[in-house]
Amino acid sequence: MHILLNSISIKGFLLYGPPGCGKTLIAQAVANEAGVNFIHIKGPELLNKYDGESELALRTIFSRARTCSPCILFFDEIDAITTKRGKEGGLVVDRLLTQLLTELDGNDQREGVYVIAATNRPKVMDKAILRPGRLGTHMYVPLPNQEQREMILKALSRNKPLDVDVDLGAIARSEACANLNGSDLKRMMDIATTAAVIEGLTEAFTKSKAAIHEGASSSSSESYLDEMPSTIKAAHFALALEEISPSISDKV
Repeated sequence: MHILLNSISIKGFLLYGPPGCGKTLIAQAVANEAGVNFIHIKGPELLNKYDGESELALRTIFSRARTCSPCILFFDEIDAITTKRGKEGGLVVDRLLTQLLTELDGNDQREGVYVIAATNRPKVMDKAILRPGRLGTHMYVPLPNQEQREMILKALSRNKPLDVDVDLGAIARSEACANLNGSDLKRMMDIATTAAVIEGLTEAFTKSKAAIHEGASSSSSESYLDEMPSTIKAAHFALALEEISPSISDKV
């Protein structure tokens, strides 16, 4: 894949859209599919109050990428270091943006180094960074639709014991799931799993306590723990849906 990218001179991509919709996973999947190295950088972590340290850190990252090329540099929360010059970022961000532009423009030194960036706030980014040859290719990553929500739920439940009464497709189509992103769906799965474990433990301990009260040995009462319900039921998902709300209010 990196040979194909080189042939069409694409070196920079911007993934933008609501938070929690899998922009990082997309970048990782591209690196895995292409069989190239992957370096993940969070934009805010580059900011340093000491003069020149932020620019040095950025130069070091690109140098490392050139050393291990072919390589994908993934800048998460890129808006933190690319806000419009003279605006909210201040002098540190202005200098860091200038350094990033210099690195992106160094095509002769970027053989085999590709940049993918992600943001939830593309409108605050300086237009210079979005030009062709820099982050000139843009891809919107929306909230998942019904089919995608079902696929996400199936992936999240792959190693979990679901009860036969669980219909992930119906859950994905429900109105309560309409504006849930990938992170929300993971949280829903975690809540449902936790509810199943708590219910099973409560039932097992109740039976164990009753058995001991009736004179059973402690070893035999402990067997109830092995007999505790071990599946996640539709009721657990219903409980989870009542507890969570979308991370964002509207689609963007």
